[in-house]
Amino acid sequence: LDFVHDQFALGRRFRILNIVDDVTRECLAAIPDFAWPAIGDVMSINGTGIITKRDFLSIHFERQEVWTTFSEFAVMSEREARQHFNLPDDVRDWRFDWAKKDLCDSGPSQKCIKPILYRPFDIRQIYYTGQARGFIGWPVFQVMGHMIAGENLAIITARSNKFPEPDHFFASKTIVETKCGESSTQSATFPLYLYPGVGKSDGSMFETWPAGKGGRRPNLDPGFVQAIAQATGLTFVSDGRGDLKKQFGPEDALAYIYAVFHSPEYRRRFEPMLKLDFPRVPTLGSAEPFAALALPGHDLLALHLLDSPKLAKPITEFISSRGSEVAKVSWSKNTVWIDKAQTTTGFKGVREDVWNFHIGGYQVCEKWLKDRKGRTLSKDDIAHYQKIVVALSETIRLMKEIDEVIEKHGGWPGAFQTGSSQAVADAEEPMLDSGS
Repeated sequence: LDFVHDQFALGRRFRILNIVDDVTRECLAAIPDFAWPAIGDVMSINGTGIITKRDFLSIHFERQEVWTTFSEFAVMSEREARQHFNLPDDVRDWRFDWAKKDLCDSGPSQKCIKPILYRPFDIRQIYYTGQARGFIGWPVFQVMGHMIAGENLAIITARSNKFPEPDHFFASKTIVETKCGESSTQSATFPLYLYPGVGKSDGSMFETWPAGKGGRRPNLDPGFVQAIAQATGLTFVSDGRGDLKKQFGPEDALAYIYAVFHSPEYRRRFEPMLKLDFPRVPTLGSAEPFAALALPGHDLLALHLLDSPKLAKPITEFISSRGSEVAKVSWSKNTVWIDKAQTTTGFKGVREDVWNFHIGGYQVCEKWLKDRKGRTLSKDDIAHYQKIVVALSETIRLMKEIDEVIEKHGGWPGAFQTGSSQAVADAEEPMLDSGS
């Protein structure tokens, strides 16, 4: 393998290995000078997900399980705790005395129990103080602090992917564990909004944008925003959504990005790049594709954040004659079975393509249930799983729709701007709505 490219795009060095195949050549030819910015250039405040160093101790399915664990840990000696929780030896970023001090310094307090996106659609609970080398090894507060300071949403992706197909794209409105969006290496979280007083946020962001809810400002590069404004003729409002007729907001920009990342053709065409670096965001060459892609992007985000009204109508039926304990997970005849016999208990109405759908290297329908082996599913668990099935079914439909939209507006790369990145890099201050 030889390095064949070593160029700057938006001031950041991008390198790609010379994997000699037709797909790579097509990929390189499609992006002259690698003009499209990487997601890290568009959303400069980002970082890996949380690394607890002790998931079995720190993360639990229910709030009460977290509280019981930490209440017991707080009053135990080191010897008692190691025996009771079967703790391994200390490591560089996790030591018993650090964990005990962090727990006692913070209370323990139930206010520190936060929801965490552990795996796709798998929301669990964690005791989170934000203290590095405390009860959690790497809390990544400079990023995750923005996810708990107020309402927020984030894209989850990764710098690399070792699986045959790039599927390392998801979204969250809570703090995120590092393996959530990419199981073979680790994923990174890109919060849309930055809140004052959290971490070491780029001060220029707070000078560029008017404050929104809670003083938050968008974590978006001004040049990228200006490029959208120039291409579409829309005015930027610095919080929420626009009407996509006269205005666009940060959430519209995020929805556009999310839609592009869910284009099957984008993933196929740029697969070599997606295995080596963060995904790149196509800049627009005209107005029409932006709104046409932002709309399905919004739908995808709502589905993946479990906010979509479509989730209220299940497309599966839970069948059972012997309770709801997860004994063995399998699929046959459009049914996901959770009993060993594959005859009595499961979710009827799960299509094969939904069962096989992967996010971040995880086969979602299987993974969510396998992680609950030996547990009895509650009514809420059953309802949650049924929502997952709807979300994945709709995701498959929307991904096809996104490719159709792109093809309608010129295909790859015709629907997007493929010239020099200089226009983006040299952009002036974005057009702002006077009322924002």
